[in-house]
Amino acid sequence: MAEAATREFLHNLYELPHTVKDACFRLGKTPESEREESQATFHNLFLHIHSVRVHVRTLKPTLTFGLGLMATASFVITIITGVLLMVYYKPSTDLAYQSIKDIHFTVSTGRFIRNIHRWSAQLMVLVVLLHMARVFFTASYKKPREFNWLVGLGLLVITLALSFTGYLLPWDQLAYWAITIGSNIANSPREFTDAIGITKFFDPGGFQKRLLLGANYVGQDALIRFYVLHVFVLPLALVTLLGVHFWRIRKDGGLAKPEDPPGGLAEWGGERRPVFQPLATKTYGLMALVKGKRPPVNRGPENTVMSWPHLFWAELSVFMVTVAVTLILSFYYDAPLKELANAAIPENPAKAPWYFLGIQELVSYSAFTGGLLIPVIVVVGLALIPFLDRRPGGEGTWFGTNNERSVFWQSLFFACAVTVGMLAFTVNYGWLRNWFPNIHQLWIIAINPGSLLVAIFAAWSLFILKRKDAVRLSAVSLFTCFLVGFTLLTYFATVHRGPNWHFYWWPSQWPVH
Repeated sequence: MAEAATREFLHNLYELPHTVKDACFRLGKTPESEREESQATFHNLFLHIHSVRVHVRTLKPTLTFGLGLMATASFVITIITGVLLMVYYKPSTDLAYQSIKDIHFTVSTGRFIRNIHRWSAQLMVLVVLLHMARVFFTASYKKPREFNWLVGLGLLVITLALSFTGYLLPWDQLAYWAITIGSNIANSPREFTDAIGITKFFDPGGFQKRLLLGANYVGQDALIRFYVLHVFVLPLALVTLLGVHFWRIRKDGGLAKPEDPPGGLAEWGGERRPVFQPLATKTYGLMALVKGKRPPVNRGPENTVMSWPHLFWAELSVFMVTVAVTLILSFYYDAPLKELANAAIPENPAKAPWYFLGIQELVSYSAFTGGLLIPVIVVVGLALIPFLDRRPGGEGTWFGTNNERSVFWQSLFFACAVTVGMLAFTVNYGWLRNWFPNIHQLWIIAINPGSLLVAIFAAWSLFILKRKDAVRLSAVSLFTCFLVGFTLLTYFATVHRGPNWHFYWWPSQWPVH
């Protein structure tokens, strides 16, 4: 008996690697049939969010350019590198800057890890913005994807907040004054309450600033608040919404795509073969049956392939491209680190992070209009798009409805002309405050370059609506105008705004102190 038990124990010890693998991976081998490929998807925690089959259009690079996957990959990279940076970072105004210098100059590969973290975060912001534009221009927000559009909008806001909260952590001059500008934008409602004389009783701007900083100035309270938001609260919120986003993509029938004609090919046993050929012979009536409303209704496997391995290879390719781009940028360009933060020596010009520079340009004309009113109008307008444009058609196709491409180009050139013209006018001739020094502030709030741009873009959208008689074309014109306006304002504030927010053709023309 003892010898038998010993042999059994030794045999189990010998088979230990195989039994552990079988326990962790139920299939236990590389899939060799469609059934095993389906089981590999169903039985894996990370793969089961995919459907067993995927439409061939989904795998076309030009449909999505992999932007959603690239944003997810960038987030994963920031999480990994962020955890590594947390080992050495100290969230204290006395120690934060020195800890960043230690990471940058002393810790082995610390500079490279910090570079990767910064560039992946910047790439994530850019790609999320591009992903939103892709979803819009392919009409992928239409029924039944309205809710997922709202989830995506929430992900955009959290992404911007994540990048913004991380901006302060180095505690250098660049970070300190960028967050100072951001907190002043949060305080922008005070311009309006001051103008009508109610700040003493009602001060939402001051409340927003104190909520953001924990005080009336950027200090230890702001640093620890930003640190907690950056490393715990916002990542948790983003992961939660990201899970909902992926789940809704699956439940809404995958990526948006046009309806397929009857018939078609599907992958069976590794080969593309026809399935479900249409049979127009005899019809029958069935009573007491109700047609389902879910996306899979009336859909078969036509024009599909197995998710394993086709979709997973595509996702892996996008992830590898994202990693490669991030590594190349991190190798050649270091994350900035200026002098220790000093409240007595302001940066000139003090600029917000690049994705808020367009807002900062608008704030330079009116803090309330540019810092609060226009951003709220834009966010609410984006949220309402799928509920105002409800006519089906064009889903999953770039500029898929009639005249959509021509309206896009017309709106692009129109927005470029209006925005550049408005900027050129203000640079050369100033605005109301320059002409009428004693004018009441309410006039400045109501009539400024930012409010005029919004009014002109809205008028152009209404013109397209009346002329083309299509809500989709009106939405395309308005979205294009705001996209062009955001891009040009960001570029203008980045390149052509110098000390004291004056205009310069190039930074090389800035005065030397």
